[in-house]
Amino acid sequence: MIEVQNISKTFKVFQRDAGMMSAFRALFHRTYTPVHALNDLSFTIQEGEIVGLIGPNGAGKSTTVKVLSGILVPDAGTCIINGRVPWKERKAHVKEIGVVFGQRSQLWWDVPIIDSFSLLKDIYKIPEEEYQKNLKELTETLDLADILKTPARQLSLGQRMRCEIAASLLHDPKILFLDEPTIGLDVVSKRAVREFIKKRNEEKGTTIILTTHDTLDLEALTERILLIGKGRILLDGRLEELKRQYAEGSNLEDVVVRLYEEYHL
Repeated sequence: MIEVQNISKTFKVFQRDAGMMSAFRALFHRTYTPVHALNDLSFTIQEGEIVGLIGPNGAGKSTTVKVLSGILVPDAGTCIINGRVPWKERKAHVKEIGVVFGQRSQLWWDVPIIDSFSLLKDIYKIPEEEYQKNLKELTETLDLADILKTPARQLSLGQRMRCEIAASLLHDPKILFLDEPTIGLDVVSKRAVREFIKKRNEEKGTTIILTTHDTLDLEALTERILLIGKGRILLDGRLEELKRQYAEGSNLEDVVVRLYEEYHL
């Protein structure tokens, strides 16, 4: 399903000292520092798995999701998803994936949610019958009936995230990338999102890649963990095995803390 081999990605970050003179000099001579976001990254994910990507801020989680979804082109390495290279066969690839970024929106800010959904229907060229079927199912499951006519900017964060998830699933993708989907949500909204994601995986076999700092998300949804640090996969293991090995009888947060300490993250 997903095979990543030796992916590397480096960004150039502009830097300068404080002060007006430094700002003036930067107009003529800019100084850049290379940041190695991904460094020889390799892993495999099978169809129907829910895999958690964990690691500290700046570890490379979001960059990994962007490479897998075809948004970024790596500097080196290969990635095959359903027989395709994401950034080379972008149009065919995006028809089979859904992406939710917790801190970015794919909804149009000033129009009702249903209009955003209709635009996505046209973008993905979803047949009318399939669109209506999926819209009805998602509306009922995610409890969207009362907010479909409301502009995205007037929704609470929890309401908007439910709409974001629905938007990513209108075209019935085989793979769902979730980048911190419960960030900032209240307890009730988090539980609703987790239950929906789990149900989607069980009923439709959707492959799900989840990046999160919330250990409750990991515990509720995943069976396998990939620990990313400094752009590399440092650990690939089953959740229950890691709990027994690192903190038997303790909660998952203790496990994650010990992993970070062991790998100096």
